[in-house]
Amino acid sequence: MAIQVTSTAFAEEERIADRYTGEGQDVSPPLSWSNLPEDAKELALICDDPDAPTDEPWVHWVIYKIPAHATGLPEGVPRKARLKDTGMLQGQNSWSTPAKPSLGYRGPIPPKGHGDHRYRFTLYALSGKLVVQPGVSKKQLLSEMADHVLDTGKLVGLYSR
Repeated sequence: MAIQVTSTAFAEEERIADRYTGEGQDVSPPLSWSNLPEDAKELALICDDPDAPTDEPWVHWVIYKIPAHATGLPEGVPRKARLKDTGMLQGQNSWSTPAKPSLGYRGPIPPKGHGDHRYRFTLYALSGKLVVQPGVSKKQLLSEMADHVLDTGKLVGLYSR
């Protein structure tokens, strides 16, 4: 059975509440999950927008080294590279530039009049613990995880302006 990812902020294929968007408070939504593989050693989560008018999906959140015993993430995870209490690390979102990296969650804010965008919150259960630093990109994280993914789960929320 696949990993189940849910949120109290929105249901599958439903609108994400303004609070969690770039037009609201821009805080990360609360997420919960279940049905993790028993042999998972660590988790990672990527949120991206495949409907962005860019060559690659727009990255909203890269968070990794999530403990395997975790059952979710709270609302409003701080935008810090290292979350000291948990050992979790966060990577770059698409607001990053070489001169100024942007880490942590940044909420939906698609172009006005562009219609609904899908925001994919994909959770990865990993067979081993990653040896990575904070601040990696989505592409770097996917490369590091490539041979370690046991299972995935996804929650998709919608947003338009």
